[in-house]
Amino acid sequence: MLEIRKAKETDKEAVWEIIQAIISTGDTYVFAPDSPKEKMLEYWFGADKETYVAVLDNQILGSFYLKANQPDLGSHIANAGYMVSPNAKGKGIGRKMAEFSLPEAKRLGFKAIQFNFVVKSNEIAVKLWLSLGFEIIGEIPEAFQHQDLGLVNALIMYRKL
Repeated sequence: MLEIRKAKETDKEAVWEIIQAIISTGDTYVFAPDSPKEKMLEYWFGADKETYVAVLDNQILGSFYLKANQPDLGSHIANAGYMVSPNAKGKGIGRKMAEFSLPEAKRLGFKAIQFNFVVKSNEIAVKLWLSLGFEIIGEIPEAFQHQDLGLVNALIMYRKL
């Protein structure tokens, strides 16, 4: 059974492997495909985030974080990032993390979640978020330099909790 839990220091190497695999394709995240391990782990496990892992059969197959989208007077809206190991694609890990993260964000005191930058060509993610009640509230033209498609739009998505 899939377990979703807070990430620990000892999870960092496994999470790095997922991050590296995801960003290396240059098609869903803004980070340069050759971003260094230290930079990415500092970002993903930053003090401003609550970081989680999805574990199946003692193997970390995904990770996500929750954080305030803005400081101070905007801190009641969460932001998040999710990554699933390419080895676990199609197994529902992303959906399970998403479904877990919604009540978890509410438990942490957030009133809504906003994604500032969902690459429009990432159809799997867009479809998932729409199915979980997110709305597209904006679109940024040519915001992402897709490794294969060139400049593509990014979506701003929002959901009350």
